[in-house]
Amino acid sequence: MNTPANSRKKAIQPTLARLPPLTSLRAFVATARHLNFIRAAEELHVTSAAVGQQIRLLEDYLGQSLFHRARGQLHLTPAGLSLMPGLTDAFDAVLAAMAQFAASDHEQPIRVSVAPSFASRWLMPRLDALRRAAPGLEILVDASTQLADLDTGDADCVIRYGSGAYPGLVVDHLFSEAVLPVCSPGFADLHSLWDGPQAIEGVPLLHEEGAEHDHSCPDWDAWLRAERLSYRLSQGGFRLTQSSLVLDAALAGQGLGLGKIRLAEAEIRSGRLVSPFGSPQSVSFSYFFATTTHKARLMRVDLFRNWLLTEAKSLQTIEAIVAESMRPQGMMAAE
Repeated sequence: MNTPANSRKKAIQPTLARLPPLTSLRAFVATARHLNFIRAAEELHVTSAAVGQQIRLLEDYLGQSLFHRARGQLHLTPAGLSLMPGLTDAFDAVLAAMAQFAASDHEQPIRVSVAPSFASRWLMPRLDALRRAAPGLEILVDASTQLADLDTGDADCVIRYGSGAYPGLVVDHLFSEAVLPVCSPGFADLHSLWDGPQAIEGVPLLHEEGAEHDHSCPDWDAWLRAERLSYRLSQGGFRLTQSSLVLDAALAGQGLGLGKIRLAEAEIRSGRLVSPFGSPQSVSFSYFFATTTHKARLMRVDLFRNWLLTEAKSLQTIEAIVAESMRPQGMMAAE
């Protein structure tokens, strides 16, 4: 006797809520492609035991075997052969969508919030290196000391000079900092600074103040005390709100400043800035990269972060930079 069509038991239709675990489906597709648990595990970066466990979970869910072994070889069962084409097409579509998204993400500019002095003295001179390392990456640099809201889109990441205490963010230490007396070679000759620190008496000095200045960075009085020196400092002088302005004024022959060595590196190496006396004094603050956990996964942020860390590792030591800043006593500046 034939059973009426409308009385037959209907198959349960799958829904998103009823789908088997994605991990199990992915393990099946990789194993069906390779017909080998070990190679499937290598593709998925897990153990072969983990792949086998996921396959068993899927078979339990479906109530059917998907693989069988014959003469040491792994084969798909009729159920596995039926399931494979649709799932393979589905995962190929997912991969294509993710690749398209990654490409569009790469094409968007990365917004980097960075302090003005670091932007002009360290980041800008290295943009060609960034362009070579990440062709096509567009960078928007916001040179500001204002707080950046990484959640609302003000910036994708920040480079900050500080303590590194940025709770809830992905933080990378880039490099530390120290300060050293710097001036132009001509200024050093004019004021006989090569004679030693006693020549500082009456010399025009440059002082850093403002938002970028940290309290761990010595002023001139603190620097002299650390050097166990006691000299009368010139009254007045220029008080500047950014580290880069101290270096600009020193380059222009306007005074002797306590320059941040990492920011002054290019001018020291070129001989445009020299250190006539003294030793570097480390500060508590360092330079840090920071972003949110979500944005750290974006391709454009990942490219920039990896380049930044690689560039930081390649830097000369502070001691090597300082060695280049010293000139033989009494040596005259080039005309």
